[in-house]
Amino acid sequence: QVWLVPSGGGSVQAGGSLRLACAVSGPTLARNAMGWFRQAPGKEREFVAANNWSGDRIYYAESVKGRFTIDRDNDKKMLYLQMDSLKPEDTAVYYCAAKIGMVTSRDEHDYEYWGQGTQVTVSP
Repeated sequence: QVWLVPSGGGSVQAGGSLRLACAVSGPTLARNAMGWFRQAPGKEREFVAANNWSGDRIYYAESVKGRFTIDRDNDKKMLYLQMDSLKPEDTAVYYCAAKIGMVTSRDEHDYEYWGQGTQVTVSP
């Protein structure tokens, strides 16, 4: 019913920037929380960032604080992740996700809808 389509992945050198986007298709998720997760080779999927509908409750993983910014455009049904000062350890497949509920969460199990994922590669 709900489709999340990520874009904006690519390859950059350390210190560079990328901006990921996630387009929500299908029924509107009223006041839903959304988030970004990533999975690096050989590692489990981990939390990156999440926000709520109004943008007044935002969570970041400690590893990306000060470098990544999550925001959203509810009218356009878009979720964004601005990634600055990228490091090689940021290399991963990035997934956008949406909850049915409105409470911001760091737990992947709270998210019902997932995008396919987009590759981000950061070279040293």
